[in-house]
Parts: sequence; C-alpha cells; structure tokens
Amino acid sequence: MTAGTATAEPTGPSRSAIDTTLRAILRDVLALDQNQVETFDADTGLFGHLPELDSMAVAGLFTEMEDRLDIVIDDDDVDGEMLETYGGLLAFAEAKTVES
Repeated sequence: MTAGTATAEPTGPSRSAIDTTLRAILRDVLALDQNQVETFDADTGLFGHLPELDSMAVAGLFTEMEDRLDIVIDDDDVDGEMLETYGGLLAFAEAKTVES
C-alpha cells in the first residue's frame, strides 16, 4: 500500500469530513452558535436536551443531512437513540454515508 492509497476514501467521506458537515448542519438548521456546536462531544445530549431540536426541527435536520451528506434517511432508520446524543447522530450519519 502506497502513501497515496492509504489516504484514499473508498467508502465515502472521512469521519472528520462527516463530523464537520454534521456540525454545520446542526448550526444552520437549529440556529446554534458556532462555539456551542464546536464543544459537542459524543455524549452531548441532543433531542430532549437542546430546546432548539424539537420534533419540527428534526424534519429539517434530516432533510439537510440528506442533501449535504448525499444520503437517504428512511422512516425505518429513525429512532430515539440516534437523536439522543451527538455521538449517536454522528455514528448514524457515518453508517448512512458508507451505505450510500
């Protein structure tokens, strides 16, 4: 394996790229402060913890995720666990980008 192939992304965007995009989506859809979004870690609570992320905002969040990450989110994909924490949402987004 050469250095060039070691950095290739055969399964889609890198974890870092997905993380950056997901943070931008949360910032834009929920009108959050950039500094707040930058402090999110895997255990940061989302649904039920951020007043901005109510049931109406979830639809907008998913639409933006589909558009910006080039994924499709089916109704069967959605559960409370994936929206509970930032880490859960990031893991979901990563799985969907690999799947697409």
